[in-house]
Amino acid sequence: MSDVKRIATRESYGKALVELGKLHENLVVLDADLAGATKTAMFQKEFPERHIDCGIAEGNMIGVAAGLATTGKVPFASSFAMFAAGRAFEQVRNSVGYPKLNVKIGATHAGISVGEDGATHQCNEDIALMRTIPGMVVINPSDDVEAKAAVKAAYEHEGPVYLRFGRLAVPVINDNPEYKFELGKGIVLREGTDVTIIATGLEVSESLEAAKKLEADGISAKVINIHTIKPLDEKLVIESAKETGKVVTVEEHSVIGGLGSAVCDVLSENYPVKVLKIGVNDVFGESGPALELIKKYELDADSIYKKVKAFVS
Repeated sequence: MSDVKRIATRESYGKALVELGKLHENLVVLDADLAGATKTAMFQKEFPERHIDCGIAEGNMIGVAAGLATTGKVPFASSFAMFAAGRAFEQVRNSVGYPKLNVKIGATHAGISVGEDGATHQCNEDIALMRTIPGMVVINPSDDVEAKAAVKAAYEHEGPVYLRFGRLAVPVINDNPEYKFELGKGIVLREGTDVTIIATGLEVSESLEAAKKLEADGISAKVINIHTIKPLDEKLVIESAKETGKVVTVEEHSVIGGLGSAVCDVLSENYPVKVLKIGVNDVFGESGPALELIKKYELDADSIYKKVKAFVS
């Protein structure tokens, strides 16, 4: 996929905020001394009076965002996923989730692909944490097109939303006129009969590549892009499991509590089938180039292909 355009979804986040800011004067952006990294600096440059740098104090930032939401503003509180979901969890739960406030959390630098920043910054637990908060919508876009659409959908949704973005530039796969983003609706990218691959985030493009390799071996893989992990598209998950009889989930997140767990919850109650969860296997990350780490932790297309092939066989 070397000839495919690649854009980091954190870049998409920054650009989307600027475009929405032009349309909606009630949109405000907060960051925790990371505007350059989260790309909210784009919004800061365009609308300095609507950008608040809260300093390295994520818990306080979430509290400020909650207060702004009570005045009719729509705040996007931005930081690295490790700090937005991890450090500020209590404030997100009690100050945003419990009162059901209209706060949007833009969490960048999620997952192993943070790369050289290492284990302390590679948050592989954020989806699990945010899923447990009642009423929290959790979105993990797969590319530039989807990330921009997700930010718009988050603004339009009344209630708390957690948006997960990456540092690594990833292939643009949704740049087509048929693409449509709907909260809570998965997208079938490829039909198949032998196995269903349900992927999220940057793993969607890797799963598509894996499906091509499987096809060469005579294995027909259905590929589904799940951008909204909560609420999950349960109907699509169940229907696909019935069609293929086997399900594989792929995520750049811990196999505990993320997309795989959400899918298993649905299937165990409605249509039990064999499920293979591909993700970070209950270990911490390490420092290194992002692409090498994705390969080492077996989240690349070739590793997915090998695991799915063995699973189906």
